[in-house]
Amino acid sequence: MKKVILDLATTLDGFIEGPNGETDWCIMDDDMDFDGFISNIDTIFYGRVSYDAWGNYHPEDSAAPEEQKLWQEVHSKSKFVFSHQNREDEKATFINNDIAEKVSEIKNQGGKDIWLYGGASLIKTFIQLNLIDVYRISVHPIALGKGKPLFEDLKDRLNLKLIKTNVFKSGVVQLIYEA
Repeated sequence: MKKVILDLATTLDGFIEGPNGETDWCIMDDDMDFDGFISNIDTIFYGRVSYDAWGNYHPEDSAAPEEQKLWQEVHSKSKFVFSHQNREDEKATFINNDIAEKVSEIKNQGGKDIWLYGGASLIKTFIQLNLIDVYRISVHPIALGKGKPLFEDLKDRLNLKLIKTNVFKSGVVQLIYEA
């Protein structure tokens, strides 16, 4: 069965975005092996806002070949968009009801794992519905003091089991937990 993996960057003080949505503090080290992560998924879950911003993003022609390849690989995955809107889109399937049931159906299809890309409200919904199997949280060595927190409005405690820790040359520490 596929696993839903939240792969996300946070600041040391637990924010996934700055107060104005900024993510310019995110570091991409070449030793993070993001290509390895991408090669182990075949599906991406987006919220509508994140999908509209990144679901069909293409870098400039002048972008480095590695960036071009990364986005080509991202766009080769099956895409599901969780939204109150019911839109037709030839590149993604929109889901607007029965989230837990639909996620279970997709997980049972077999294949590679699923990347829960976000945004924040979709992540919050998945946490509240207990739909995340693996949390891959990359903690960046910066504190913002304010912004959008990762864990917001938890109804119950979230007990996780640490299965791996990775430390990167930039000082980013990746914590991988199973739910």
